[in-house]
Amino acid sequence: METTSSSGGDETQGSGLVEVQVATAALRRSEVFHIVKELLGFVLYMHHQIPSVLQNLENEFTDLKEEMTEMAIPPAELKPSDQRKYNTRKREVRCRIKKRQKLMNGISTLLSALQQALDEVSRIEGIALILGGSLVRPLFVYDITVSHGRFDSGGTKEHATTKLAQSVSRKAIRALISGGAGSLSYTGPTKLFLLVRCPCTLNLPLDFLPKRDFRYSKKVVPKHMSIKCNSSCYQTNNEHVASILDASCCNSESSPSDVIWFQCKHTIRGLPCKASLEG
Repeated sequence: METTSSSGGDETQGSGLVEVQVATAALRRSEVFHIVKELLGFVLYMHHQIPSVLQNLENEFTDLKEEMTEMAIPPAELKPSDQRKYNTRKREVRCRIKKRQKLMNGISTLLSALQQALDEVSRIEGIALILGGSLVRPLFVYDITVSHGRFDSGGTKEHATTKLAQSVSRKAIRALISGGAGSLSYTGPTKLFLLVRCPCTLNLPLDFLPKRDFRYSKKVVPKHMSIKCNSSCYQTNNEHVASILDASCCNSESSPSDVIWFQCKHTIRGLPCKASLEG
């Protein structure tokens, strides 16, 4: 079940809280990773930063690399006409790989950093996906809170994708679409930034840097999502899904339970919106 609330009006469309109910007390690290990956792919695709959905893009790139590997050793004998076709196809494959290499490397590096971060922390408060030229002046902000973010001993790679993770991902994407996500977009390539909200006492991997007193332009209306696990010992309300502007930060007098945002130093640079897999 997902519900959407908004304060009304075009200028504040999507500014209300989007809630996604989860029929479990907590999510595994691998499940959180899958959900974030799906939302990240949705944000990139809906805002025209990738030419197709992320899964198709990954499959296409893998197939191209496999084809290139197979073509590294040419057949022993080919007719002149077949040799020309072979050389033309090889150039096409090499060109398509080159066009996608930087994008796919950026996606892979960022997701690997997220996996490592999730494996290192005992709990996570939330995730922020930010599109724009800089964190200070973003174009779009997606602020995702997990209502019961404590993890068990399992890692992000120890479990196959569960039906629960797939279900929550679909609900989350449908809820964002219903809330107007992607209705306004940017036609040029830009960057996607990833931040995680964790206790300030945690030592995240070097791929993540603390962002104390983080602020961005008040002109940007973030889209809030609360993934609410079915746990009586952990309750959330709208205050827990406050925007990044109001996120609490650590200082010399803060308690170990205080949380701050940590920014992944890796970003994903989108492609021009007219780019296609056939290009």
